[in-house]
Amino acid sequence: MPPHLLMIRASTILGITLAFLLRPMPQSSLVMAQSSPKTDDHPATQPDSTGDEACQSCHRDKTEAFHQTAHYLTSRDAGPGSILGTFSPGGNVLKTANPYLFFRMEEKQDSAGKGMAFFQTSVEGQSPRTTERSEQFALVIGSGGKGQTYLYWKEDDLFQLPVSYWRTLGWVNSPGYRDGYANFDRPITPRCLECHATYFKTLPPPPDNRYSKQGYTLGIRCEKCHGLGRAHAEREKSGSAPPPQPDTLNPARFSRDRQIDLCAWCHAGHGKSLVPAFSYQPGSDLKQFIELPRPDPDAPLDVHGNQVEMLKQSRCFIESQMTCLTCHDVHTSQHDLAGFSNYCLSCHKPDSPAFLKQSHPASGNCIDCHMPLEETNLIIFDSKGSKARPKIRNHWIKIYPQTSPSPAPR
Repeated sequence: MPPHLLMIRASTILGITLAFLLRPMPQSSLVMAQSSPKTDDHPATQPDSTGDEACQSCHRDKTEAFHQTAHYLTSRDAGPGSILGTFSPGGNVLKTANPYLFFRMEEKQDSAGKGMAFFQTSVEGQSPRTTERSEQFALVIGSGGKGQTYLYWKEDDLFQLPVSYWRTLGWVNSPGYRDGYANFDRPITPRCLECHATYFKTLPPPPDNRYSKQGYTLGIRCEKCHGLGRAHAEREKSGSAPPPQPDTLNPARFSRDRQIDLCAWCHAGHGKSLVPAFSYQPGSDLKQFIELPRPDPDAPLDVHGNQVEMLKQSRCFIESQMTCLTCHDVHTSQHDLAGFSNYCLSCHKPDSPAFLKQSHPASGNCIDCHMPLEETNLIIFDSKGSKARPKIRNHWIKIYPQTSPSPAPR
């Protein structure tokens, strides 16, 4: 693999989907929730797991709302309801900077003869002397708010496909892939999947991208943050008295540090795994499981993958006991900036010492000025001679001169 791909492979898969998790989902994307992650064909092998279906019996409203969120939709089986791009002639081809290479997205009979499936096909050369390589879409990564990328199986090994989809551009080269090259060899490591799925059963390496096809749970499920729930579900069903120690976890009751750890698990960068992936349990001390390098104080933080570190730099965080849960309700899709601004105004009340600039007009949108959307330099789509970078919400809450509003009229 070329050196530049080795350098970016670890962060790119993680990066692209975290970017999607943080993006608002258009109303049309909510239809995709009907194509929710499935476990029927590949049940999780965690013995104490019970699945979201057990949660719904008592928490139906909360579960149904959560199933509309980007967390839940962050990975799914590939199919007509989960893949955003078109496979129709006229819209299913990605031309590249190489005149002798293009990619074709196709719906055709699968290799096992079980029915129709979706494929990415690279076509290299000049007609009639061309060579083709086709790989089947297996998994969709990304909620689809801005885009998504795709994975394919090669026996038990999992790889990223070279073509992704971006809502404003259509089919594009996957992030970090060089335009004009057909690269089907980027492996998907366990640390990547740890943040984009509830569980994957890894198989002994080498290589380090081997997984059981009958042992994974797609999407972020209830048990990812609340812990394995079989004991809790069975006790509730039997009507037994609650145990002295809770048999399910409530992150809202964690200490501040443990709450931050739970989000930092996937929102503080790739890090270095100290134990096998999927070993971390909510409420545990994250540094015992993942080594997250401290950022260089002299280096600017990129808005992607550094949400927790950026928040920790904020005066709001330093001078309060706020956590991610102060503003984020992970059980619902939150896109209302005025609603987020209410959290700001609960402390920064106009006409109070906490509202530092008395000339500042009280606004229903604190977010766009004090947490602006900024382009990331870690996720770059290279397509048709141009580069596209997604914009991600900056979590360093402060005054940004370029977004500061004009003083209120006297």
